[in-house]
Amino acid sequence: MTKNLITAKEPEKVVLVGIITSGQKEVDANEYLKELAFLTETAGGLPVKQILQRMDTPHPATFIGTGKLNEIREYVKEKDIDLVIFDDDLSPSQLRNIEKSLECKVLDRTNLILDIFAKRAQTSYAKTQVELAQYQYLLPRLTRLWTHLERQQGGIGSRGPGESEIETDRRIIRDKIALLKEQLKKIDQQMVMQRKNRGNIVRVALVGYTNVGKSTLMNLLSKSEVFAEDKLFATLDTTVRKVVINSIPFLLTDTVGFIRKLPHHLVESFKSTLDEVREADVLAHVVDISHPRFEEQIEIVNQTLHDLKAQNKINIIIFNKIDRYQYVQKDEDDLTPKTDQNISLEELEQSWMSRNNQLSVFISAKQKTNIEQLKNFLYQEVRKIHEQRYPNYDITKNIYHSENNVSLDG
Repeated sequence: MTKNLITAKEPEKVVLVGIITSGQKEVDANEYLKELAFLTETAGGLPVKQILQRMDTPHPATFIGTGKLNEIREYVKEKDIDLVIFDDDLSPSQLRNIEKSLECKVLDRTNLILDIFAKRAQTSYAKTQVELAQYQYLLPRLTRLWTHLERQQGGIGSRGPGESEIETDRRIIRDKIALLKEQLKKIDQQMVMQRKNRGNIVRVALVGYTNVGKSTLMNLLSKSEVFAEDKLFATLDTTVRKVVINSIPFLLTDTVGFIRKLPHHLVESFKSTLDEVREADVLAHVVDISHPRFEEQIEIVNQTLHDLKAQNKINIIIFNKIDRYQYVQKDEDDLTPKTDQNISLEELEQSWMSRNNQLSVFISAKQKTNIEQLKNFLYQEVRKIHEQRYPNYDITKNIYHSENNVSLDG
């Protein structure tokens, strides 16, 4: 009994698997596995090995080649590995074939992210959204789910909704999905009413890749206590706070972080959360400047905003974590092209500010560096919109020049 208790507390040992497709650089594939490792650690696992295979296209039956699969099987047996996670989505047949070969638990990227969301969800609203996404993901995989759940003993990927006996009935799962959609539809209607009740007050939404410091910045600007942690998807629930800068009020929204290959089930389930982004007047795009691939993360966020039809908004880029930026100065006789790692912050700032008159500011939310400059940027943009909506509003007295002389604060 004591031995079992000790074993249960130990993190699952995980092997991470990815492929290098044609036209892809190996350094990129390695970076993607690093992110997968971070996701695994967030879920509570212990990555012990990363495996890459160069392939033009994934194998239709086993995703990776037979030889590589045999190599992984031997490693799994030798090192007593608990779990193998693939950095891409696997079809139900691929999952079944891989599990049969490796004789251990196997997850794909979407399943891992869903598991993290299930772990992170705190409110009933977030839990309902995640539960719907899980059921939609599990439905086509129901054939393998019974034996899969029958032998697994908890751990990563096991935070599924409901009892396994219920999930074996496809009809019941479809009914459950329909019920959850109805629940979310009612909640979405309530959220729409809440947004309407906020009136025409200017809205600013913090957007960005996951773990770039949005919640920390939210706490700093709104003087609130939103949960913030140096892990992926620390915040799932949308948080809205009223902020006042130089007598101009606006609503500041902290939204769920985006990520590469964001599962479409989650995008669908988190519709109401993402509506906060669609209906915002200003997008404050927070970027982790210390991340070696921050420009790729910017592109992923921009593409997600485009998919949400929210790209044509006022966009302020906030380069956060300048206190963690690593600058490696090149030798004078080094003629190789500069990279993100050997460009100074000053050069980066000049470069971004000259791009299409892009509003950008370099800060450290943790160290509170350049926060006043950020506040001034927000103030200027919010004030322009505010003056258009409230032409009779007197900033100096915080009142309207109207018959009722109503204060903006109600």
